[in-house]
Amino acid sequence: MQPDAPRPAPQSKPAAAPKVQPAAARCVDSAIELAAGQSVAVRMYGRKKTGQTSPVVVHFHGGAFVSGDLDNGCTVGGLLEGAGAVVVSVAYPLTPFPQPVDTGYEVLKWVHRNRTKLGGQGALVYLAGEEAGGNLAAAVALMARDQSHPPLAGQILLSPMLDPCVGTASQRQVTGDAVDCKWVEGWRNFLRCPRDAEHPYAVPASAHRLAGLPPTLILVGDTDPMHDEALAYAARLRAAGLMVTQHVFAKAEKWPEPLLETGPHECPCAGAAQEEFRRFFDATRCQAPS
Repeated sequence: MQPDAPRPAPQSKPAAAPKVQPAAARCVDSAIELAAGQSVAVRMYGRKKTGQTSPVVVHFHGGAFVSGDLDNGCTVGGLLEGAGAVVVSVAYPLTPFPQPVDTGYEVLKWVHRNRTKLGGQGALVYLAGEEAGGNLAAAVALMARDQSHPPLAGQILLSPMLDPCVGTASQRQVTGDAVDCKWVEGWRNFLRCPRDAEHPYAVPASAHRLAGLPPTLILVGDTDPMHDEALAYAARLRAAGLMVTQHVFAKAEKWPEPLLETGPHECPCAGAAQEEFRRFFDATRCQAPS
């Protein structure tokens, strides 16, 4: 009797890309009353879950400082909700510095005051933003640190606009020899004068002191125009002794544009980004801010 022929070793299958967890509840548009009788429109994603505690995220949409609205924030807002968060997405004013940052900080204080109503007992508060919104999230984090309030559990920056020089290699690779682009135009409209570019709340990457900031998650694509400036900021945060998680997606075609699109569409690496959100929430949950 012939022995059985050797069988080929089983081939390992490549790991499947994480699937997007759909948002569990429809978003709700509302308005928040701020100081001096002012109000700002917001869009709420998710809701408080009975007997559970959810992270609460203040989110800023992209648009190069000159465009964009709550609809442009629906992709990231929905991904954050699918990762378990209650999200307050902000329709910040498309005006020069410092009004968008000041508005963001006022919303953050409102969210902190209402965190138990929004996310449950012991809910932690985060900041998040993509493209220009990533800049605002980083700036508001600096303000919160300098004011020693409100305490933050973390900041999530997706393809953040951090370099007003718009001269990094990753930027040039996308814009080529063009002397103007939407990001140049955006910075030109956001910064009123050269001195604004020296202010850390306008350009967080220029801040001389980064100590005291919360844990940070930075996500970029490998062909992302904001790739270099985002990773440079991550390196500076890490050098300051801070907790930093960064991930570069290899197939995030045309990022950050798909993050800003409205209506039904397929966003490259959406499932992987949502998984990074979920891991970040888990990693920072035990590091409650004081």
